[in-house]
Amino acid sequence: MLEIIREAPIGQGIRFLSRNTLLPYPEEEPDFQLPAQYAELLDPQNETKLKGNDSPLIVSDQSDNELAIEHSKTRDDEDVDIEMLGRTKSAASTQSMPYGFDRMRAEQALAMERTKSIPVAPQKTLEGLVLVDWYTTDDPANPQNWSSIKKSFIVIILCLYTCTVYCAGPIYAASSEGIIEHFGVSPVAASLGLSLYVLAYGIGDVLFSPLSEIPIIGRNHVYYLTFIVFWVLAFPTAIIDSFSGLLALRFWMGFFGSPALANGGATIGDMFSLIYIPYGLSWWVFSAWCGPAFGPLIGGFAAMAKGWRWPLWEVVWMASPVLVILLFLMPETSAATILLRRARRLRKLTGEPRLQSQSEIDQRNMSASKILSTALIRPMEIMLKDPSIFFVNLYTGYFYGVFYTFFEVFPLVFPPFYGFNLGQTGLAFLSCLVGVIIALLIYFAYLHWYMIPDNLKGFREQENRLVPAIIGSFLLPIGLFMFAWTARSSIHWSVPLIGVSIFCIGHFWVMQSLFTYLPFSYPKYAASLFAGNSIWRSGTAGASIVFARPLFINLGVHKGVTLLAGLSLAGIAGTIAIYTFGKRLRARSKFAQS
Repeated sequence: MLEIIREAPIGQGIRFLSRNTLLPYPEEEPDFQLPAQYAELLDPQNETKLKGNDSPLIVSDQSDNELAIEHSKTRDDEDVDIEMLGRTKSAASTQSMPYGFDRMRAEQALAMERTKSIPVAPQKTLEGLVLVDWYTTDDPANPQNWSSIKKSFIVIILCLYTCTVYCAGPIYAASSEGIIEHFGVSPVAASLGLSLYVLAYGIGDVLFSPLSEIPIIGRNHVYYLTFIVFWVLAFPTAIIDSFSGLLALRFWMGFFGSPALANGGATIGDMFSLIYIPYGLSWWVFSAWCGPAFGPLIGGFAAMAKGWRWPLWEVVWMASPVLVILLFLMPETSAATILLRRARRLRKLTGEPRLQSQSEIDQRNMSASKILSTALIRPMEIMLKDPSIFFVNLYTGYFYGVFYTFFEVFPLVFPPFYGFNLGQTGLAFLSCLVGVIIALLIYFAYLHWYMIPDNLKGFREQENRLVPAIIGSFLLPIGLFMFAWTARSSIHWSVPLIGVSIFCIGHFWVMQSLFTYLPFSYPKYAASLFAGNSIWRSGTAGASIVFARPLFINLGVHKGVTLLAGLSLAGIAGTIAIYTFGKRLRARSKFAQS
């Protein structure tokens, strides 16, 4: 536990105030000795590596000379790609390897070596720099080596954080009626409080996702600093008496809450090996679904009892304990950042400037123009030039937007047709959670009994991972059609909600499959792809919230939802097309990897 606190923001603050005398790292202990493999390389009398049965383990897919040449090129390159900054080229790291069978085998080999404590030989560059790495194969500083309990604990913290941010968006829907009455605005104008919040998710993602890949910044600084701003903004949001001010605050809350969406997947990737990442990602995505399910529920009953401002105060109450947990218990997980800090401590200990991490060397040559290109230009370029990516963004954005129309259509269905009050209408959103729980359990069974054993035998084509998406693409229109045709007073309210659950099952499977397909097919541009997809989804969802009520009022709920269901049929053809022709499309794409 002390190690977690030491890595958390509060622990780092204690270290700073005590000048590193409290909560010291091993390199700061009086009895610490520089590992022999480092002393060997730093000794000018002996430039050769240790050899023999007790020699350090070198875990690398490159020879020393190749690595040195690559490093030398990196030093001469003044335009370092930000997407590579978080991928260390050190010997014990496999994060720089492309997604695929070779990387999986390398991770399996390392996992076997972790049962032993074998020294890891650092790499030396042509310039004479010694790249700081993990000391041993079972180095406790390596997030991949953390215990299952510690990894699960961090995933739980991440899920609480994500659920809070996602809950703070739809909880606003419970306040809409009060806002309309208090400020004298139209229902469409009132819906902007949710629309702008969702839109800001994507805009924030474009900024905070690249920032977290810069080793000197890391994941944790982005998490807690932005969440402090989120927490502070929640107070004036609950008391402000200006509608325009309310909308502005809601936008900035969504913006500063976006790292939960932007970087959560990266944090899980830091801790879990490639083959088991889907498990951690599934729990994280599940927490994102819990927010929209519980937000209208707790907000609805609060608004009935205490007025429209009360749900906005609930955001403060949810965010406060989560902020405390982030500050006290959330450690840094980026290997690049951890190794950079270790290199600094070793230089201070030895006075040897040659001890450096690969990531800190690379980031010196990072240019502002490259950051701007990676964050803003490249995602749009890939989407417009690659038909597969264009379809994935279009399709995920569409059904993400359809999901957010529920916050407008539920109040038009359950109060007039079934006599639900505001709190009971919030209860209807639990049908989304029920659907996702079913989808999660089936998806875990699919991973455990098919996907993981199949991957251990050898990687199939990336399109093989789209099978759940094909099934899910059929469930999306089925669920919508069922809701559209059964949402009437003559049919029990549980029947249309079953349709909502079916839609959510399909939603979960399509998202999980497509978001697994992307990094395997386009590993070099994974960060740009997810950033581009995020802003596309958020923009579509934000627009959907605004046009949903006019659509359903003008066409009627039944015809309006039927229209959305009919349009989603195109997703079936698109998903099958990618499954069938994806390999051919990747062969023609300059961004894809076969």
